[in-house]
Amino acid sequence: MVGPSRFMTLLSCFELGLVDRIREHPGLTAAELGEAVGATPDAVEQLLLLLVKERFVTYDEESGGYAPDALAAVDEKDLKRALAYMNMIKVVALRQLFHLTESARTGTLVGLRELYGVTGGTLYGAVAEHPDLRDAWANLMNTVTAHIDPWFFGNVGIPAGARVLDLAGNTGLGAIHTVTHKASPGLRVTTFDLPEKEAEALANFRSHGVAEQCSFLGGDVFDGVPRGFDTVLIKHFLDMFDKGDVVRILRGVNEALETGGQVHIMVPVYPEDITDTDNYNVDFFPAFFIGCTMGQGGPQKLSVYQSWLEECGFKVTKTLTKSAAEVPPDVIPVQAILSATKVARPGPLGSH
Repeated sequence: MVGPSRFMTLLSCFELGLVDRIREHPGLTAAELGEAVGATPDAVEQLLLLLVKERFVTYDEESGGYAPDALAAVDEKDLKRALAYMNMIKVVALRQLFHLTESARTGTLVGLRELYGVTGGTLYGAVAEHPDLRDAWANLMNTVTAHIDPWFFGNVGIPAGARVLDLAGNTGLGAIHTVTHKASPGLRVTTFDLPEKEAEALANFRSHGVAEQCSFLGGDVFDGVPRGFDTVLIKHFLDMFDKGDVVRILRGVNEALETGGQVHIMVPVYPEDITDTDNYNVDFFPAFFIGCTMGQGGPQKLSVYQSWLEECGFKVTKTLTKSAAEVPPDVIPVQAILSATKVARPGPLGSH
């Protein structure tokens, strides 16, 4: 019941600049803080009560001054990362989730329609038209990708000189990371995504000095997966869809690969024991996907993804879930890797 009020009280203290002032000038009173940030002293006192309760800051009864407590030990880069998540939740999720019930009934993003006039689309299309959504979502996603990709590439095998397709690779960051982490003579990586992403992707390739190794193909995965590749990467994508569409994607990849071709998938997963209280994917993702981004979708258990891959003609060769101990405490997704190989289809009875 108090989750939204606690969240917004904490975030408002940051947005007002109260936390920065307290960290930079310990001992300021509510009146001094209010004058500095443009808020009334009474409002400052009320908002900071929660931070005192949680021991984020201290309050001196005699002087009336506030000083950092636990927040004094938080590094600036960690604080910025946590605030990026909080801003994304506020802008992309909190307002839209007011309409979650109707979104679940209709399979559409009612919140985006009511707040932004987006009809029949998804968050990923809306970010191109609405800077506040793009700033809150895209910047965080690039940070997440930069943080998780070294782990992903450290745990998948890409043959030397491979022809790699980064499926739904957005504006090329995944392709750039592939070249960076899996460099080999002759390696070529192609980003496959909607045509409107091409200009930004090509600009990113040039700015990172990988234009000779990276290229872009425009298209829609549901219209077909390009052929001519021996390795396909699928990252931050399958969890956006319900089972029917996930199977369509995986079958399309299977049809595009030759026998022995590889697919490496990275996707957030639910724990096999859904009552695991140390995993917050269940707390966050169902509402986020149904109410804020797609009107459908959400992660699955690792075992479910494995069964879907096998259903679509793959043999799973490796699964790995990132250890919770390796995930920063402000990061919700628990990521997993599934590597699989296309197997030969059985021939007709009696064939040799």
